Amino acid sequence: MPQTAAIEVKDLRFRWRTGLPEVLRITSLEVARGERIFIRGASGSGKSTLLALLAGVNLPTGGDVEILGETVNRLSSAGRDHFRSDHIGFIFQLFNLIPYLSVMDNVTLPCRFSRLRKEKATASGNSLQAEAMRLLAHLDMADEALIHRPVVELSVGQQQRVATARALIGAPEIIIADEPTSALDSEMRQVFLHLLFQECEETGSTLLFV
Repeated sequence: MPQTAAIEVKDLRFRWRTGLPEVLRITSLEVARGERIFIRGASGSGKSTLLALLAGVNLPTGGDVEILGETVNRLSSAGRDHFRSDHIGFIFQLFNLIPYLSVMDNVTLPCRFSRLRKEKATASGNSLQAEAMRLLAHLDMADEALIHRPVVELSVGQQQRVATARALIGAPEIIIADEPTSALDSEMRQVFLHLLFQECEETGSTLLFV
């Protein structure tokens, strides 16, 4: 039996409210599991809107969004939140870290909301903190002097790596990265992309990147 696609969109339409013109229309889109997709377009063309629809943050005006075989726009609000927590890791443009929490607490935060991701993070027998350290080490952030500091004290590049480790912990099947390199210089951008792609390759996660 063929494996279900990671993402399947059918006749997707979206407008911000009734009476306004449609800002997005996609007849068909399919993304295979483990695939890496770079979404390009002019500013205001709907890239971030599409990501929000795929994640169930926004609901389409028409059509369906299937993630891992689940039609997410037909779930309840609580059901979408639960599905997102279990299966989708986000890397935001502004990182959305909790400034007063430590590096370690920010990275492990998704596992407080998702039992599935916590179980996957500790499946090898490691503690949750050990898995967080493994991810941080892959991102060159495993300095003991840093992991207990509040993230507000870190540089922009360091905060971005913390946000990436948070998205990756528990190996969610889908990683959504919404312009995560916009605050980085060209050299740091290339380093970050290499590390992100490497980690997604190892976990088999599908990556959508703007």
